Amino acid sequence: TWLTTINEDGSPHVTPVGAMWLDGTFWFQTGGTRKGRNVERDPRCSVAVSIRDADVVIEGDAARVTDPDAVTRIAKAWADNGWPVEPDPSGSGITAPFNAPSQGPPPWNVYRIEPSSAIVALSAEPGGLTRFRF
Repeated sequence: TWLTTINEDGSPHVTPVGAMWLDGTFWFQTGGTRKGRNVERDPRCSVAVSIRDADVVIEGDAARVTDPDAVTRIAKAWADNGWPVEPDPSGSGITAPFNAPSQGPPPWNVYRIEPSSAIVALSAEPGGLTRFRF
């Protein structure tokens, strides 16, 4: 899964992320990283992923999630998929015994992408490209 955010100079910043599909959209987490600074300044972003017989790009705005119930729900989803993450003591971020070193120390912020469009390219017959607007 690749996340693209917008640098301060307007150039794209593309980085791999451990995003999770839940509740009809992608969720990701980050610390004091460039992608975190970018989405705080300009929430426009996209997530790209290849799945069986299709490439998918979701475009939208990243919104930081601090609601303890939502943070708990996404932390459980990540934990159910093998990353032993849990809400931090405040309930508005997450922590785990490990993460990518580039994320910095915990707690990490959680973001949900509010989708505005999706592009799906099918590689299997009949193939084709479709754009969806939300």
